[in-house]
Formats: sequence, structure tokens, C-alpha cells
Amino acid sequence: MNESKISKEILEQLENKFQSINQNTETHLEGLLWAKPITYWDYIQTDALLNLQTQRTTLPDEMVFIMYHQVNELLFKMILWEITQISENLKLETSFFTERLTRISRYFDMLTTSFDIMGDGMEVEQYMKFRNTLTPASGFQSAQYRLIEFASTDLINLIDYRFRTTIDRNTPYEHALNHLYWQAAGKDYKTGKKSFLLEEFERKYKATFLDYMEKYNTINIWQKFKQLPEKAQQNKELRNAMRHYDHTVNITWVMGHLNAAKKYIESQGSGEATGGSDWKKYLHPKYQRRIFFPELWSEEELKNWGEEKE
Repeated sequence: MNESKISKEILEQLENKFQSINQNTETHLEGLLWAKPITYWDYIQTDALLNLQTQRTTLPDEMVFIMYHQVNELLFKMILWEITQISENLKLETSFFTERLTRISRYFDMLTTSFDIMGDGMEVEQYMKFRNTLTPASGFQSAQYRLIEFASTDLINLIDYRFRTTIDRNTPYEHALNHLYWQAAGKDYKTGKKSFLLEEFERKYKATFLDYMEKYNTINIWQKFKQLPEKAQQNKELRNAMRHYDHTVNITWVMGHLNAAKKYIESQGSGEATGGSDWKKYLHPKYQRRIFFPELWSEEELKNWGEEKE
């Protein structure tokens, strides 16, 4: 294909593109004459990104702590991006479903292995000093992680075990929100009073959570799986991808978090998290039994959920 033919075809495609949105092609082409060439730093917004780290102390390792959590939030955003492609796909194919789940699991695999940065990348003495300036903030307040949970499974699988028999798909979303497993980490177990940590979290994100709970009630990953033809649901690669995702999020990643927390929180001081939560029972999978896809696990596997060596 010669150069003139390529140019003609491209111009025709551009003409069709701009006509479809009622725009003048020549105006857009002329605009290219004055447009600046793209650079890496402009496209990635490097300057803005590298100026988002603001320390509250003079301790160097606090910068590691900040950047590590910002990286986590970026990965959470990538995960939500992939989940959206599954949930909003009206013609979901088994291969596409499997491939996107594999991407999501890969991100969580990264998150799991990254705990070495936390476990070995900060001095305990520095952490025990700067953590006091973070109170009552806590990783518990990662809203994106909650959105990932809502978009992954039916709400009943996120409800505190003590209340599951009293809640079903017809339960008002706000009532369900107040009985999610992580609510226990933000409440006084004797009085039921919410901590400042939880109150602020809900003040900021409650409306978003309720919207997500409703939106993903019928299009979460589990529901999209159940909407596939029976033959597709029996696809070995897809089922393995579902199980890997479930195990990675709710056991492997959680245990990595728990073990990293133990090194710092238990090494000195009171052993309490910055937000004041009962972090051991909140984090450990054998207590909360967070399982996205319980129907894909055997009775024995469910019985021993979270019992792997720490």
C-alpha cells in the first residue's frame, strides 16, 4: 500500500469520525498545527504524582509508609477498572471473564508480595514513633477496598457471621451496611457505639457505599458468573481463576497484611492499631471467614478456611 493511499484512507476515516459527532474535520486538523507534542512527564503527570507525598513527621521511613499505601490505592483502582469491564459487559465470554480475573489476581499477587516493603523496609523504632501522629487514621478506611468487595460477591458473604440468618437480598442496603463484617472493627463490642474512625469513614463514603451495594447487587463478579450458561460455569480455567482470586484476596493477601502488622504493632507499645480496632480478629480470615464464592469450595475447604500456616 503506497503512502498516498494510506493518507487518503486515514483522511476518510477522520472525516467519518468527525461527521459522526457533527464536527468540522478541517478545524480539528488545523488544531494539530498548534498542539504541543506529548511527553512522558505530561502524559503520566509525573510532577503531580511525585508531589502527593506529605509527611507529618521528620522521620524518613514515614515517606516509605506513605508511598507504599499510595501504590496500594493505585492498584486498587486498577482492580476496580478490570472488575467494571466484567460487570458491565453485556456479552460476557468465558475467555474474557477468565483473562480479566487473571489480571485482577495478578494485581493482588503484587499486593501480597509487596508486604516485604512494609515488613522489612522500615525501622520498627521509626514506625512506632510516626504511627502516633497518624491516629486515628487507619488502612481500615480504604474505601476502594470496600468497593472491590461489593463488586466481587453477594452482600450476604460480607455480612458479619452473627447476623447472616437475619439478612437476605430484600434487606435494606443501609441495614446491611451496618452489619458488614468490618463494622465490628469500628464498634465497641459491649455498647455497639461506633468509633470516631468508623464515623468519619461513613461520613465520607456512606453514600458511595450504598450506591455501589445497589449497583453491584446483580452485576458483581459472582452474579456475572451465575449468569453464564451452565457449560461456561463448568469451565475449568474460569473456575480456577475464580478460586484463585477468592483465595488470594481473602487469605493470601490478608495474611500478608496481618503478618506485616504483627511485626510492628506487637513488637513495642500497646499492640493496638492506630484506629483502635481489634486488628487480629478483623484481619484473620479464620475469624471473619470472608469468602467471595463459597459455592466453588468443598465442605472441607470451607471448614478449614484461613487455617494455613501464618
